[in-house]
Amino acid sequence: MLCIAISLHWGLMTETNESQEHQNEEAPVPVMTTVERAEMLLRQDAAIRARINDGATLDEAVDPSNKEFGSLAHPEQVQMRVAKRAMMLREGIEPYPVTLDVTDTIEAVRAKYDGKLEAGDETEDVVGIAGRVLFLRNAGGLCFVQLSAGDGTKIQGMISKKEIGADSLKQFKQLVDLGDHLFIKGRVIASKTGELSVFATEWAIAAKALQPLPALHKDLNEDTRTRKPYIGMIADEKIRNMVRNRSKAVASLRKTFADHDFIEVETPMLQTVHGGAAARPFTTHMNAFDLDLYLRIAPELFLKRCLVGGIDRVFEINRDFRNEGADATHAPEFTMVEAYQAYGNYDTIGALVKQLVQDTAMDVFGSHKVTLLDGTEYDLGGEWKTISMYDSLSEALGEEIVPNGGPDNPGTSVEHLGEIADRLGVERDDVENHGKLVEHLWEHFYEDKLYEPTFVRDFPVETSPLVKGHRSKAGVVEKWDLYVRGFELATGYSELNDPVVQRERFVSQAKAALAGDEEACDIDEDFLEALGVGMPPAGGMGMGIDRLLIALTGATIRETITFPLVKPLN
Repeated sequence: MLCIAISLHWGLMTETNESQEHQNEEAPVPVMTTVERAEMLLRQDAAIRARINDGATLDEAVDPSNKEFGSLAHPEQVQMRVAKRAMMLREGIEPYPVTLDVTDTIEAVRAKYDGKLEAGDETEDVVGIAGRVLFLRNAGGLCFVQLSAGDGTKIQGMISKKEIGADSLKQFKQLVDLGDHLFIKGRVIASKTGELSVFATEWAIAAKALQPLPALHKDLNEDTRTRKPYIGMIADEKIRNMVRNRSKAVASLRKTFADHDFIEVETPMLQTVHGGAAARPFTTHMNAFDLDLYLRIAPELFLKRCLVGGIDRVFEINRDFRNEGADATHAPEFTMVEAYQAYGNYDTIGALVKQLVQDTAMDVFGSHKVTLLDGTEYDLGGEWKTISMYDSLSEALGEEIVPNGGPDNPGTSVEHLGEIADRLGVERDDVENHGKLVEHLWEHFYEDKLYEPTFVRDFPVETSPLVKGHRSKAGVVEKWDLYVRGFELATGYSELNDPVVQRERFVSQAKAALAGDEEACDIDEDFLEALGVGMPPAGGMGMGIDRLLIALTGATIRETITFPLVKPLN
């Protein structure tokens, strides 16, 4: 059972508790299981409520030094909020009501009245709004509160003794904290300073926040942003915008596919054979069938089965899983879009990908020229550059690198390519072939240097077992990778549909796997049988949604994923 040996308090994000955290570092921290700690926190909550029910004040109900429950118990700020919850329950006030008379959104009130009222103007229009409390100010008989909607739109609420009475105002001051969700009903006015406001005739706590918010005027540290993304959404407009822009981007992709008569399908996440990409899979076990399964690394082989079945234009937007490293452009769990077009090829699918990217930029940001997070502009419009992998590598090396065209035309030898790699200090694989070495050498010269949108075409056959051979170049397949700002954004193919050649490719991959290549795919006999039924010639593409957001915004992959995977602290 998981044990906890550190404080899990919000004190990590509040100046008030930083000293407490420092003290905890100096003193031994008790170890307890997650269940033991949860039970201890419930006992602490019950003790606070019992003291409140016995007539204790808020200050009397809490134990700032945690003498009773120890250093893993709630810190003082949380205890105080738990006490306020208990006080609400004692008074018959529901701290988490089922529903409230919310008739208007903060955004709608802003849109209707912004710029329409002068300082001191009052209307008879009554609205019921709710939002998170981000600011509180007590001015005696008048309290000011700033409420924030989910998108960050803010409005001022005014709570007056004259309007709601002394008892209600006292209760407001006693119970409401920063971070609470608050409901206010009242007239729309402009304050004496001209601030658009709702002058409350009634109020209620919509959800009592037991955890304090971090200081919103300070930037969140990376650890808080990734471990507690919900706090990032509250505190940082850029994070909220990323969530919304990601949704807009996916909607744009679906719209463009629909405009081209593509059908969206869902294919299995759990697969008996891993394939569709060169990657190491995650494994799991199904107890009911006593069967080892893989989390899919790609949906390709199932989408191609759709082509066999007569769905001539098909796409899927869904999760893929690859048991590999994580960096600024890679994550073990990510969202991909894959699409296949019968009677297309890598040229037609390349044109589609260009339109998908440009349409997304236009739909999300209103222009093909996007502004990145660092303030620089990046232009996705116009024509995109195209280069050949072998031609560009030959140019960089100053000698011709020839594809491996088979026994009668072996091309540049593995030995010579290995010598070049060693001379340049290029990392080599344990299991090597001509294609892998060519790709590693090409990446050494070009991968992070292709800033403008660039299609890199015509890859080695050894590294692309599911791709049709080039129609005029031996040893090369009709594949492109799209590079944007120095990283690979998408890939596209003329799809292999000859079941005999596909079986040959699978056998080569299986032999590589036996030799230790963890990224080689298995032989999928069911897929080969499907190909034998007849798959039309087709173009196919794959593009990471996370990487698309990187291209459009300049963010890291973690910043594009709403809830990125992070290693637990303990």
